[in-house]
Amino acid sequence: MKRRAVKLVGVGALAIIACESPGEERQEAAYQKARQEMVSKQIKARGIRDERVLAAMAKVPRHEFVPAQRRRHAYLDSPLPIGHDQTISQPYMVAFMTEQLESKPGHRVLEIGTGSGYQAAVLALLVKEVYSIEIVKPLAERAVKDLKRLGYGNVTVKAGDGYRGWKEHAPFDAVIVTCAPDHVPEPLVEQLREGGRMIIPVGKEGTVQSLYVMTKKGGKMQQEAVVPVRFVPMTGEVGKRRE
Repeated sequence: MKRRAVKLVGVGALAIIACESPGEERQEAAYQKARQEMVSKQIKARGIRDERVLAAMAKVPRHEFVPAQRRRHAYLDSPLPIGHDQTISQPYMVAFMTEQLESKPGHRVLEIGTGSGYQAAVLALLVKEVYSIEIVKPLAERAVKDLKRLGYGNVTVKAGDGYRGWKEHAPFDAVIVTCAPDHVPEPLVEQLREGGRMIIPVGKEGTVQSLYVMTKKGGKMQQEAVVPVRFVPMTGEVGKRRE
């Protein structure tokens, strides 16, 4: 087995932190190659230009956020089931939505719909803080463990209904919603700072939705429908309001 060593900061000594078999190293190399091809052939080739977004997509190990039996498909440009009738979004859509946020290193971002934690991990490389809400408690708990295990320390996840946002951490510089309500939740608008951007799919369950990019100006939301999409529906309070 081959040992990997890293230097401990402030100690000046080398410490052995992991042992990997040649088979494990080959697998990791294969994942890395697949990830680079994903970025070049599925994302950059389709028009994503933000170099920071491309670098984040090339770095975050998507295979770590999907069930073990799905890992061989992790870098295909398609959504994948993650359990509880939820999915991890296709890589291109993650990159597209992230680019549309126009986030900056000092930003605080609210995500509604943590899912696997993959989108939050991508954002974590681009902004100062990510606050993410997941209504399915087992998914929230799994995302917390995976994000911590992989070292994304600037992501805070809670289990709950995202319809009302996370008021105690507002205002947010950007809001990203990865599940589809049939209207834009007003609490999310209120918690977005002036000049901030929101990206959100809106539409009725079972129909093709529209992905909107919104900018808050003068307390009002200026919106543009950018592409038709199909996301899992937002549940919780928004469902009760529909009823």
